[in-house]
Amino acid sequence: MKILHPIAILAIAIRAMATLACGLTLAASGAAAQISLTPRAAEPPPATGQPAAKPKAKPREVAKEPVRKPPPAPAVAPKPEPIPKPAAPTTATSTPDDPHVDLVYGAFQRGDYKATFDLATKRVQEKGDPKAMTMLGELYSNGFGVPRDTAKAIEWYRRACDAGDREAMFSLAMLRLAGQGGPDGGTEAAKLLASSVKLGSMKAAYNLALLYIDGQTLPQDLKRAAELLRQAADAGSPEAQYALATFYKDGNGVPKDIEKSVHLLQAAALGGNTDAEVEYAIALFNGTGTLQNRPAAVTLLRRAAKEGSPIAQNRLAWVLVNGQGAPMDKIEGLKWHLVAKTSGKGDPMLDEALGDLSPEDRAKAEAAARKWLGAK
Repeated sequence: MKILHPIAILAIAIRAMATLACGLTLAASGAAAQISLTPRAAEPPPATGQPAAKPKAKPREVAKEPVRKPPPAPAVAPKPEPIPKPAAPTTATSTPDDPHVDLVYGAFQRGDYKATFDLATKRVQEKGDPKAMTMLGELYSNGFGVPRDTAKAIEWYRRACDAGDREAMFSLAMLRLAGQGGPDGGTEAAKLLASSVKLGSMKAAYNLALLYIDGQTLPQDLKRAAELLRQAADAGSPEAQYALATFYKDGNGVPKDIEKSVHLLQAAALGGNTDAEVEYAIALFNGTGTLQNRPAAVTLLRRAAKEGSPIAQNRLAWVLVNGQGAPMDKIEGLKWHLVAKTSGKGDPMLDEALGDLSPEDRAKAEAAARKWLGAK
């Protein structure tokens, strides 16, 4: 039994449909992929489940071959939030020999936002420190210790940008993409992201890549997008690693290379990207682009299932019900089937397997599913 495996075009921004092997079929649409299992040789294949819901706050790609059209939405940060919080870590690490900057960051880390505000303000007055300006922007942007005030946040971010702070450039770009600070936000955001990329920001590289994929704010350029994703991936961004894996899988902006794709999936999975965990598990299960290792694949599926991935829950249900890569455990497997169904990932063949259980075993599977769902 094998898993047919598509990889979504972007972890955050793009999803597509594709296949890699025969047996288990994975159809991707929206934020994640839907897999259905081909049972033993004499049985017919099941119907594909409904596609996952469209992700929020993700860019829409232009429908142009060979790139498939994803769900529409604007470009956003790797973990979509209207206003990310990038400044604090850089404040502490950019000038570690400066005790004043450490004091500002330390107060922020403790959640003592009043002290953070006072120390950052003093730092700006005494030294004109751009990191302290960015910190003040963060405080006003998020309403930490002060009333939320986007106008003041933008003012502080602009001052820090003028002083050359890459984190301020990134944060201001995110606000501009969100429609804050006046018209024509996309154009200014693209310029800010490009400046931040030149100063080494992997978050900016990832988001600028999304704009090049989107093809609205900037002309669509998959080759440039791939270059930016590579920068962010090399800097350790799991989202960029997963996104670049999809490029290598389909040959978008880079030569098609399944082994590189799987290598990037592995890195993204180790970095905690749940979609990558699922996709890398499928590659391991099939031995696609890597040595086959079904027990390791099942371990990854368990992890992703516990992290809430309906696709992983559905696939874990199949391997446990059929005893593929793990000892057969129909009660545990059908527990995960019932859990996946609550997210719309139903499977008629697993429903049949559930119906074949004895009343006692079915009650156990249903109780286990209720317990897991109640503990979330």
